[in-house]
Amino acid sequence: MPPRSEGPEEVPISGDDDVVRVRQLVRTYAQQTKLSLVDQTKLVTAASELARNTLIYGGGGFARVEEITDGRRAGVRASFHDEGPGIPDLTLALADGWSSGSGLGLGLSGARRLVDQFDLDTEVGRGTVVTVVKWKR
Repeated sequence: MPPRSEGPEEVPISGDDDVVRVRQLVRTYAQQTKLSLVDQTKLVTAASELARNTLIYGGGGFARVEEITDGRRAGVRASFHDEGPGIPDLTLALADGWSSGSGLGLGLSGARRLVDQFDLDTEVGRGTVVTVVKWKR
Protein backbone atom coordinates (compact mmCIF):
# COMPACT_ATOMS: atom_id res chain seq x y z
CA MET A 1 0.00 0.00 0.00
CA PRO A 2 1.55 3.36 -0.98
CA PRO A 3 1.99 5.94 1.78
CA ARG A 4 -1.03 8.19 2.27
CA SER A 5 -0.41 11.85 2.93
CA GLU A 6 -2.52 14.75 4.04
CA GLY A 7 -2.10 18.38 3.05
CA PRO A 8 1.56 19.02 2.41
CA GLU A 9 2.81 22.47 3.40
CA GLU A 10 5.40 24.28 1.32
CA VAL A 11 7.89 26.86 2.52
CA PRO A 12 10.01 28.87 0.07
CA ILE A 13 13.73 28.85 0.87
CA SER A 14 15.43 32.08 -0.16
CA GLY A 15 17.19 33.21 3.01
CA ASP A 16 18.31 32.23 6.52
CA ASP A 17 14.90 33.10 8.01
CA ASP A 18 13.34 30.51 5.70
CA VAL A 19 15.73 27.82 7.00
CA VAL A 20 14.45 28.62 10.50
CA ARG A 21 10.82 28.42 9.27
CA VAL A 22 11.49 24.99 7.73
CA ARG A 23 12.99 23.77 11.03
CA GLN A 24 9.92 25.02 12.93
CA LEU A 25 7.48 23.44 10.48
CA VAL A 26 9.28 20.08 10.56
CA ARG A 27 9.31 20.18 14.38
CA THR A 28 5.56 20.92 14.43
CA TYR A 29 4.83 17.96 12.15
CA ALA A 30 7.14 15.70 14.15
CA GLN A 31 5.33 16.66 17.38
CA GLN A 32 1.88 16.19 15.81
CA THR A 33 2.94 12.76 14.57
CA LYS A 34 4.11 11.97 18.10
CA LEU A 35 7.68 11.11 17.14
CA SER A 36 9.88 10.60 20.19
CA LEU A 37 11.94 13.61 21.28
CA VAL A 38 15.09 11.89 19.97
CA ASP A 39 13.48 11.23 16.57
CA GLN A 40 12.11 14.79 16.45
CA THR A 41 15.63 16.11 17.01
CA LYS A 42 17.11 13.82 14.36
CA LEU A 43 14.52 14.84 11.76
CA VAL A 44 14.80 18.56 12.53
CA THR A 45 18.61 18.37 12.37
CA ALA A 46 18.51 16.60 8.99
CA ALA A 47 15.92 19.09 7.69
CA SER A 48 18.04 22.01 8.81
CA GLU A 49 21.08 20.67 6.94
CA LEU A 50 19.03 19.98 3.81
CA ALA A 51 17.28 23.38 3.89
CA ARG A 52 20.68 25.10 4.22
CA ASN A 53 22.03 23.03 1.30
CA THR A 54 19.00 24.07 -0.76
CA LEU A 55 19.81 27.71 -0.03
CA ILE A 56 23.61 27.62 -0.37
CA TYR A 57 24.18 25.13 -3.18
CA GLY A 58 20.85 25.21 -4.97
CA GLY A 59 20.44 28.98 -4.88
CA GLY A 60 17.14 28.59 -3.02
CA GLY A 61 14.03 26.60 -3.71
CA PHE A 62 11.36 25.22 -1.43
CA ALA A 63 10.63 22.56 1.18
CA ARG A 64 7.48 20.46 1.31
CA VAL A 65 6.52 18.86 4.65
CA GLU A 66 3.70 16.41 5.28
CA GLU A 67 2.45 13.71 7.59
CA ILE A 68 2.26 10.30 5.92
CA THR A 69 1.13 6.80 6.80
CA ASP A 70 1.82 3.44 5.22
CA GLY A 71 -1.22 1.83 6.82
CA ARG A 72 0.70 0.60 9.87
CA ARG A 73 2.56 3.63 11.10
CA ALA A 74 2.67 7.38 10.81
CA GLY A 75 5.64 9.45 9.80
CA VAL A 76 6.83 12.79 8.49
CA ARG A 77 8.14 13.31 4.96
CA ALA A 78 10.15 16.41 4.08
CA SER A 79 11.42 17.14 0.59
CA PHE A 80 13.80 19.86 -0.50
CA HIS A 81 13.66 21.13 -4.10
CA ASP A 82 16.01 23.42 -5.98
CA GLU A 83 16.79 24.25 -9.59
CA GLY A 84 20.47 24.81 -8.91
CA PRO A 85 23.50 23.32 -10.64
CA GLY A 86 22.90 19.77 -9.38
CA ILE A 87 25.50 17.59 -7.69
CA PRO A 88 28.32 16.67 -10.08
CA ASP A 89 29.93 13.98 -7.87
CA LEU A 90 27.20 12.15 -5.99
CA THR A 91 29.61 9.50 -4.66
CA LEU A 92 31.74 12.18 -3.02
CA ALA A 93 28.74 14.15 -1.78
CA LEU A 94 27.36 11.02 -0.06
CA ALA A 95 30.72 9.88 1.34
CA ASP A 96 30.87 9.57 5.12
CA GLY A 97 32.60 12.51 6.71
CA TRP A 98 32.56 14.68 3.58
CA SER A 99 31.26 18.19 4.03
CA SER A 100 31.85 21.43 2.19
CA GLY A 101 32.43 23.05 5.56
CA SER A 102 29.65 25.62 5.32
CA GLY A 103 26.72 23.64 6.75
CA LEU A 104 26.29 21.94 10.09
CA GLY A 105 29.17 19.65 9.24
CA LEU A 106 26.84 16.71 8.68
CA GLY A 107 26.95 16.61 4.94
CA LEU A 108 24.40 14.57 3.03
CA SER A 109 25.66 11.31 4.54
CA GLY A 110 25.07 12.64 8.05
CA ALA A 111 21.56 13.77 7.17
CA ARG A 112 20.94 10.34 5.62
CA ARG A 113 21.96 8.58 8.85
CA LEU A 114 19.48 10.63 10.89
CA VAL A 115 16.36 9.51 9.00
CA ASP A 116 14.65 6.23 8.10
CA GLN A 117 14.38 6.87 4.36
CA PHE A 118 16.55 9.07 2.17
CA ASP A 119 16.13 9.67 -1.54
CA LEU A 120 18.27 12.00 -3.65
CA ASP A 121 17.49 12.89 -7.26
CA THR A 122 19.98 15.21 -8.95
CA GLU A 123 21.18 16.04 -12.41
CA VAL A 124 23.86 18.55 -13.36
CA GLY A 125 22.13 21.63 -14.76
CA ARG A 126 18.68 20.52 -13.62
CA GLY A 127 18.76 20.76 -9.83
CA THR A 128 18.27 18.49 -6.86
CA VAL A 129 15.41 16.99 -4.86
CA VAL A 130 16.17 15.34 -1.53
CA THR A 131 13.33 13.55 0.28
CA VAL A 132 13.58 12.19 3.82
CA VAL A 133 11.13 10.26 6.00
CA LYS A 134 11.14 9.58 9.73
CA TRP A 135 8.65 6.96 10.97
CA LYS A 136 7.05 6.84 14.42
CA ARG A 137 8.44 3.90 16.40
